Amino acid sequence: MYTAILVLTAMAVAIGLLLAVASQYLKSPPDETAEAIEQVLPGTNCGQCGLPGCSVGARAAADGEIPVDFCPPGGRAVAEEIARITGRPMAPASDDGIRRVARVTREDLCTGCLKCIKACPTDAVIGAPKQIHGVLPEACSGCEACIEVCATGAIEMVPEPITLANWRWPRPMEENDRAA
Repeated sequence: MYTAILVLTAMAVAIGLLLAVASQYLKSPPDETAEAIEQVLPGTNCGQCGLPGCSVGARAAADGEIPVDFCPPGGRAVAEEIARITGRPMAPASDDGIRRVARVTREDLCTGCLKCIKACPTDAVIGAPKQIHGVLPEACSGCEACIEVCATGAIEMVPEPITLANWRWPRPMEENDRAA
C-alpha cells in the first residue's frame, strides 16, 4: 500500500514539474499595447464597460474590438490616452470639431420610461422610473443610443459643457501664425 502511495506521489510531482516547465516555455509573449492600456485604466474592475475587468478591457481595446472611450470611470482623459497608444481616433466629433454629448433638453417631455438608461452603454444617463432623467456629460460617449430609443424626443445632442476637467487651450488664430 505504501508503495502505491509513493508511486502516485512521485507521478504527481513529476507531472507538476513538467507542467510548470511547459508553462514557462510555451506561454505567449505579452502584448505591450494591452499592458500600456491597462496602466492607463483606473484599475477599479468595476465592469461598467460591460467586460469583467480592466485587463480584459485593455486586451479588447488593443485588439480593436471596442472603442477607445469604453471606460466610463476613466473619462475623456483616459480615452484620449488610449487613442494615443493605439493610434485609433476618438469617437467621431461633429463636423465643426466640437464634441457633443446627450442632454435632456425638454424636461417637460421626459416621462421617465427608462429606455434611455437601458440603451446607454456607458451608464451616463441617470434617473429613476417615472422621474425626469439627466445625463452626466463626463460619462457620455456621444454614441446617440439614448436619442434613438427616446420616444418623446426629450434628449438632444448639445456641445459638451466646458469645465476645468475638459477645458483645452484653443488653437491659435491664423493671423497670429502668419505674424510670427
